[in-house]
This record gives sequence, C-alpha cells and structure tokens, in this order.
Amino acid sequence: MKNMTNMQHNTTLPAKPHYVLLDGLRGVAAILVLFYHIFEGFAFAEATNGVGSGVITTLNHAHIAVDFFFILSGFVISYAYDNRWQQMSMGQFFKRRLIRLHPMLIMGAVLGFVAFALVGFERWDATTTSTSWVMIALLLTMFMIPAVPGVPYEVRGNGEMFPLNGPAWSLFFEYIGNILYALFIRRLSTKMLAVLTIVLGVLHAWFFVGDVSGYGMMGVGWTIDEINFWGGLLRMLFPFTLGMLLSRTFKPKKVKGAFWVCSIVLIALFSVPYIKSEGAVNLNCLYEFACVAFIFPVLVYLGACGSITEGNKTTHRINKALGDLSYPLYIVHYPIMYIFYAWLIDNEIYSLSQCFGVATLVVLSSILLAILSFKLYDEPVRRWLSKIGKETGTI
Repeated sequence: MKNMTNMQHNTTLPAKPHYVLLDGLRGVAAILVLFYHIFEGFAFAEATNGVGSGVITTLNHAHIAVDFFFILSGFVISYAYDNRWQQMSMGQFFKRRLIRLHPMLIMGAVLGFVAFALVGFERWDATTTSTSWVMIALLLTMFMIPAVPGVPYEVRGNGEMFPLNGPAWSLFFEYIGNILYALFIRRLSTKMLAVLTIVLGVLHAWFFVGDVSGYGMMGVGWTIDEINFWGGLLRMLFPFTLGMLLSRTFKPKKVKGAFWVCSIVLIALFSVPYIKSEGAVNLNCLYEFACVAFIFPVLVYLGACGSITEGNKTTHRINKALGDLSYPLYIVHYPIMYIFYAWLIDNEIYSLSQCFGVATLVVLSSILLAILSFKLYDEPVRRWLSKIGKETGTI
C-alpha cells in the first residue's frame, strides 16, 4: 500500500485550463500598483522633506490591488489543487509553489541590492549602511526571513520587513496562506470554509473599518511590528479564503466583454479620492473593505466566467501577455522606485508635472525589466526546475 501511495504521488499531475482573464486582470492590477508607486513617490518626497502632507492624491486606493491578488490566489489555488490531494503529497505542493514564486523573489532581492548599491547604500536619513549588513539583508530576503524594525539588517531605515524590495511583504503572507491552505484550510468542507470566511470577514472589518492601525487606510503588512503582522495576516486570510469559497461554489454564466468591464471598474475603484472622516468608523477604510469584501469577488466571478465564454483571440492574447507580466512586474519594479524616490527627494520634486519624462522612463523601464526577467530568467528557470522535479518524481 505504501508503494502504491508513493507511485500515486510521483505521477505527474496534468495541467488544468487557465482562467486566462483572471491572469489578465492580475496584470492590470500590477500595472496600477506601478502607477500607484509613482504617485507614492511624490507623497514620500514631500513627507521626507517636510513640505507637504505626504498624502497620495492619485490612484490612492491602488494599494488594495494586493488584496485583489490575495482573492485571486485563493480562487486559483482552490481550483488548481483542491481535488488533487489524492495524487499529490504536501511536499509536492510546496515544491510547486516554491517553483512558481521563489525564482522571481530572488531576482527582486538581487535587483534591490543593485539599486541600493547605486545610491551608495544611503539610507533615507542620509546615513550609510555597511556592505556586510546589506549582504545579510540580501541573504535573508532570499530566504524570506523578514527584518524587524531597527535591527542593523533593516538597512534602509524605514521599517520595511524586506528593505531591499518592499513589496515582498505580500509574498511573505502569501507563503503563510499557502502553508495554512495545505495544512488546514483545504481540509474544510465548503460549509466550514464559509463559516471561517465569515469569521475572518468580521475580524477584518473590525480591524480595518475601526482603523486599529491608525493609518486611515488598509495599507498594513509591510513591516513586522505587532499591528502590521496581525493586520497583514487578516489582510491576506480573509480575501484568500473568500477566493477559495468563490472557487468551490463557482457556477459559470455566459459573460461577454468581462475583461474590459472589470479593468475599467478596477481603475475607477482605485481612483476614488481619499475619504476623510472622524469617529469610530473610518469611512476610507470602510470603502476599501467594501471593495475587498463585495466588489472584488464580483470582478473575480465575472473574470472567471469570461475566461470560459470569451472567444476573442485578441483579448486572449492581451490577457496572456498581461498575466505573464503581472508577477515579474510586481516584484521587480520597486528597486527602480527606490532610485526614483531618492531622486525626487534630492531634487525636491513633488508632482508629475515636474518630472513627466522621468516618470514615464521609470514606468517603461519597469515594464521592460519585468519582460526581460520573465523571458530570460523566470520562465526558463521554472521550466528547468519543473523538468527536474518531473524526472525525479518529486513534483
């Protein structure tokens, strides 16, 4: 019986059809994150130089694209793996996820090191960090070990858990989500998954609508202090389980033009101005919670329906290209942003009108770097690792 089980687990799992429109929407969200970080740079430069409010005024809700990624992740992982556990061991699952995620994580860390070196390892407070501490930060980022604020290997000095590549924080929680899925969540019946999702939703609403962090927005998780860790965990777990629940209960209907409708809605949602409020309920956080809890699931549903019913070849190619671009763009663009932010601070630039050409160059170079990283590194490395895994029967 043991040998039969091993034989089952060593059988190569056939690939399932992709929800290609969901891949495309992930790409749209990644591009909006890129634009968001451009405008974040102006706010950060203002705050650093003490000349403005430091409030992001354009696409200021685009940071919840990360929450959109989490619900997509829950949906896709549930779809891809829920009914495969009789043919797949837990070790095989983890290897598959590492092959999918970790090569680009390493690339992002290396690029972050190079970007930091180009500014002379200068921290945001204008002091410099020793090369040895930066090398330690590089190694820890490669192994997904976060930096605690204030330790020497938190080399940029503003509290990021991954100071060489800030957006890697969401991958930290994505890994936690994958581990919890494999150990526990996948075993739940759909009814119990619904109960868990509701409980997490209530906790999520309490934390964010009540503005426990004091940020006035849902932008927690990027550092490893207590508020951000638990907030980041809630920020991942609720949409992740919500995505799983949506996948398990998904009943497709014919939907035309889903990609274009969903893309326009995402842009519109992220473009709503910051909502100022006072009192026990933070209206800005309430808006972002409503996006995550109610609107994002509808967009994922429409995207999944469109993936099945959309027959337009041009739309398919666009979605395929955006899907290929999405993860590399998300993980490699921020090292370029670090250099851009330092330039903004040094030159006292606080608006797009002052640096439209440079900002355009930053956007285009980020996209080009993502394409090159995907074509020349990520795709061939993952193909090679998958081939080795299949030949040895370990995935």
